[in-house]
Amino acid sequence: MRPPPADPARATGRTRRAPLARARLRSAGRTPVALRALVAAALTLPLLGVAPTPAPPAPSRLQEAFAAASARYDVPQSVLLGVSYLQSRWDAHGGAPSVTGGYGPMHLTDARAALAASGHHGEGTEDPRGDDARPPLRPQTRAPRTAELPDRLTTLPEAARLTGLGPERLREDPAANVAGGAALLAEAQRRLGAPASDDPAHWYAAVALFSGADDTATAAAYANDVFEVIRAGGQRVTDAGQRVALAARPGLVPDTSALARAGLRGASAAGTECPETVSCEWIPAPYEEFGEGDYGNHDLGNRPSSQPIRYIVVHDTEGAWEGVLDMVQDPTYVSWQYSLRSTDGHIAQHVKAKDVAWHAGNWYVNAASIGLEHEGFLAEPDAWYTEAMYRSSARLVRYLAGKYGIPLDRQHILGHDTVPGPTTATVPGMHTDPGPYWDWRHYFELLGRPLKATAGRNAGVVTIRPDYAANRPVFTGCESAGEPCATHGSSAVRLYSDHDESSPLIRDIGLGPAPTTGVNDLSSRVSTGQQYAVADRWGDWTAIWYLGQKAWFRNPAERPTAVPARVEVVTPRKGLDSVPVYGRAYPEKEAYPEGVPAQAVSPLPYTVPKGQKYVTGGKVPGEYYYAVTFDGASHRVVRGEDRYYQIQFGHRVGFVRAADVTVTPS
Repeated sequence: MRPPPADPARATGRTRRAPLARARLRSAGRTPVALRALVAAALTLPLLGVAPTPAPPAPSRLQEAFAAASARYDVPQSVLLGVSYLQSRWDAHGGAPSVTGGYGPMHLTDARAALAASGHHGEGTEDPRGDDARPPLRPQTRAPRTAELPDRLTTLPEAARLTGLGPERLREDPAANVAGGAALLAEAQRRLGAPASDDPAHWYAAVALFSGADDTATAAAYANDVFEVIRAGGQRVTDAGQRVALAARPGLVPDTSALARAGLRGASAAGTECPETVSCEWIPAPYEEFGEGDYGNHDLGNRPSSQPIRYIVVHDTEGAWEGVLDMVQDPTYVSWQYSLRSTDGHIAQHVKAKDVAWHAGNWYVNAASIGLEHEGFLAEPDAWYTEAMYRSSARLVRYLAGKYGIPLDRQHILGHDTVPGPTTATVPGMHTDPGPYWDWRHYFELLGRPLKATAGRNAGVVTIRPDYAANRPVFTGCESAGEPCATHGSSAVRLYSDHDESSPLIRDIGLGPAPTTGVNDLSSRVSTGQQYAVADRWGDWTAIWYLGQKAWFRNPAERPTAVPARVEVVTPRKGLDSVPVYGRAYPEKEAYPEGVPAQAVSPLPYTVPKGQKYVTGGKVPGEYYYAVTFDGASHRVVRGEDRYYQIQFGHRVGFVRAADVTVTPS
């Protein structure tokens, strides 16, 4: 949940790096450039130290590594490929570790610092509750408990023991990494007392153990995902340019009986609100009173009966799993509904959907949303998320969206970085996670709502949709102020004041200082899946209406950055030169009953000028959830006559009064 740094640092793109991130880089022992060079060299090495042979053509080396490891360790190649896809989509990530210290195509973990403390909600100026009817909540970060690393975070040393290959080689050489994964699977099969078999159906329990999960439900959910991958098959070109293919086995039915011999603990999903296709447990956030009227760390509610749930907010944790669970169980801290673990996609639920968690920094959004925290780091471009977590998250979001009628689009599936500041004073302190390295395009594919063209070539609206791997804007401040971040694929697209990359960046007047390329500076960038009205075109450039300005981005026809769309837009109604933009859709003063203080309807420092158009996410009522006491008897939902339209205004969403605008098709 990383906020932008304080103003002086923000002006240089500076960000605070989590201790785990620093430790991971130290443990890798290489700069990203050196890592890439080592990986390139390692790919030419033999798999298991046999006599050197001429290297095969680059596009097939990884596929051949899977075949060689399969033969060496008697593990079906389809099982190896299925496990690797669920971990990394067969990518090697240049030898860089994942958010949990996992390396290579098989995500072998070596997370010696995985339980380090982190900033989470304790950094910055954002009040996670976001309700100025109560004193601001400023949670302080606590160091989480220290404990021995769980087995799921130490699979690389075990693979080194089994293969005789050095840890450094397992981290940096994709072929060796695949061999390490095969050795772990073979060892799991041996521990289960099962013979090696060419039939992938006999490897279900070994795959479940490979997940590193310590409970049967999580291990089974992981194995089910792997076998779903094997049944579907697939092929892709990896981040290192390797062509990898997995033949489909649509009729494959795994033998699940051996899992009972795995010795894993039982885990109950009782009390959780999760789909059956994920592993889920109930770890409640406390609802406790501290005295003198203060309490934490969420509010009781009765949603959706009392008010609809309109949004799902995607966060990253800025910390590792064990520490994050410590924090959400602290009554003096803040809360969110769900946490998701990167190694295997396991989910913990903390707050019921009916209740209001304190997570988004905007009370209007909190009162109408469900918050999901994903184990990860915003300013760590190489600290990648596993496919297992992306898939688990997508299943949870599909389930919640279906249950509560939430549209699957970027106006309702929000990043924390797209939640608006509720007032002008709060705008600079709002959080910026999950940041530019969350793969929104892939996420929406997993949600079953792939981002695609829905209109003709010259449509009046575009959906931002760059190729994640090929789209590599320069960011700074990941490691230190002003220093370039590692080059990496991104969901973000940079905006300029003219159709020229040497022209100034678009400025966000709410953020104050001149815009920068800082990883936390949202002034001049849009994100995959967001939609904007077209303002102009010039050759390979497209201009959109953004923060009241004409903002340009490169959009060449041969490799488009955005695709045409057909949706509704709003524009100031006839006779108005501009209309104000709000960070929350609160009722008019007259709507508040006696005993409920009226909340200010204060505009942000932005307006929609005459002639400009903005994509709308639909009409919402003026609504306020009054909940400032521990006793829920005084809680009340206040609704007024005023109606608002939610719009995609800049990087963040905003609201305009329905009476101020006209709605038209794009």
